[in-house]
Amino acid sequence: MRNVAVIIRKQLKDTLKNKTVLIQFIMFPVMTLIMENAISVPDMPELFFTKLFSVMYMGMAPLTSVASIISEEKEKNTLRVLMMANVKPWEYLAGVGIYVWMLCMAGAGIMATGLPASVIPFYLGVMAVGIAISVAMGACIGVFSPNQMVATSLFMPVMMVFSFAPMLAMFNDKIEKVAGIFYTQQLKILINQMSFDGIKPSAVLTVAVNAALALLLFFAAFRKKGLE
Repeated sequence: MRNVAVIIRKQLKDTLKNKTVLIQFIMFPVMTLIMENAISVPDMPELFFTKLFSVMYMGMAPLTSVASIISEEKEKNTLRVLMMANVKPWEYLAGVGIYVWMLCMAGAGIMATGLPASVIPFYLGVMAVGIAISVAMGACIGVFSPNQMVATSLFMPVMMVFSFAPMLAMFNDKIEKVAGIFYTQQLKILINQMSFDGIKPSAVLTVAVNAALALLLFFAAFRKKGLE
């Protein structure tokens, strides 16, 4: 746990210097506060921007951040130094994953400030699950990629699918059916309802399968590529 804590502190210092990663944690919470308070359209659903940006944030920020962090440190040989300092691979990955998850949850907490107090725990619980799955997806891409360029080419299409499919599903029935196989779409439905009432077993199964696939792909990538 001491090594994990050291990795978390290291990543915090690195993020403050890395504007590309830092903006991932700030952009959507700030946009949510601005849009919710600056735009008012007749017949617009309540908390429309909070719910929309929450799903996009869930599918984008943790995935791209973890992939960028791991691939950058592989490219710069920072990981080789850490391994020589007796930091085990699981300690490094746990530190990065926990760090990104905590920062994303802090962003989700900012986005939740406009919600009724009674639904905030539910909202944060749903976001916690979605962010954790995205962290696993990002770690899979980061471990598989030898450098940042490859990581970017891999996580961009994945991020676009998970982040924008739920938004496009609002306007197209065919896209909605396809998006239903992704965890972000199922969690978007929960965020829209802000309740477990009427939740379908198929939705729970879809989220569980997505989580299992993310973990399996991560372990497969780690077994094949490792951190070296």
